Amino acid sequence: MRRCLTLLMLPALLGLTACAPAASTAAPTTGCGPATAVVTDVDIEPIGADPGSTLPATVTSADGSSVTVTDASRILPVNLYGSIAEIVFSLGLGDRVIGRDTSTTFPAAGDLPVVTPAGHDLSTEAILRLNPTVVLADDSIGPPEVLAQLRRAGIPVVLVDDEQSLAAIGRNIRTIAAALGVPEAGEQLVARVEGDIAAARRAAPDTAPLRIAFLYVRGTAGVYLIGGRGAGSDEMVRAIGATDAGTEIGLSNFRPLTSEGLINAAPDVILVMTEGLASVKGVDGLLSLPGVAQTPAGQHRRIVDMDDGLLLTFGARTGRAIRALADAVYGSCA
Repeated sequence: MRRCLTLLMLPALLGLTACAPAASTAAPTTGCGPATAVVTDVDIEPIGADPGSTLPATVTSADGSSVTVTDASRILPVNLYGSIAEIVFSLGLGDRVIGRDTSTTFPAAGDLPVVTPAGHDLSTEAILRLNPTVVLADDSIGPPEVLAQLRRAGIPVVLVDDEQSLAAIGRNIRTIAAALGVPEAGEQLVARVEGDIAAARRAAPDTAPLRIAFLYVRGTAGVYLIGGRGAGSDEMVRAIGATDAGTEIGLSNFRPLTSEGLINAAPDVILVMTEGLASVKGVDGLLSLPGVAQTPAGQHRRIVDMDDGLLLTFGARTGRAIRALADAVYGSCA
């Protein structure tokens, strides 16, 4: 994650200071164990057939610039999370998409050429070869110089808000739909997505909240972070009726993981991405990280992982992701 790696370079973030949390009153962790949150239907369900675009459309990009789209026949949707492509496909416009980022992993987009050959950095050459008529992106992907080059080449570049929250999903759908000239399809998709999320939240058990800590780990790169308020993971944790442990001890966004900080957070459950868990060689490798084995979650091996392309996407499939996460967290106990 671009913002996560930036945090690692800031000396002020090398320590965690927070007040000790109150003892958890959640259900006991005994009888539970590792679990994987699985969304059985991972592909995109379009709101309908391609509705056709009413163009030109002029929208205000997230960077404040006014952008006019005159042709939406060749769409390139890219960001760090894969959410923009997910929304475009869900609007029924998948046949117009000409490329993808490495985070866009759902089957319908699997055969599209990748324009982020070096991790999550955009390649100007790879994009220009695809001859897009409009590029949709956000501040999570770059570098900014590439997006500026595309604009200088005459390609409309619309930036959407990169806020990782449930509330931002509807706003982003409306921005994308407006830019592509399909506002009515956008409203239909907003209604469906918000309905799915509300239904998933209602399905969460009515029990004392578990304390869940989200750890962003990449063992191969030596990146170990804990999420707090505004990280996106906190939204998913609250959506299943749980308490975000990082937020509770005063953390915001992503902070470097320390033994003291994690023990202080005292999570009942530790949540990680599936590829991150694999990068530290599974549950046993995660338990060897500083402080993990000393938490209630570590003591009872209550580790939940979820696919990288679903957990923090905040796109059209978020309702499914919330339901799968709740099933894994609450269904992993004997």
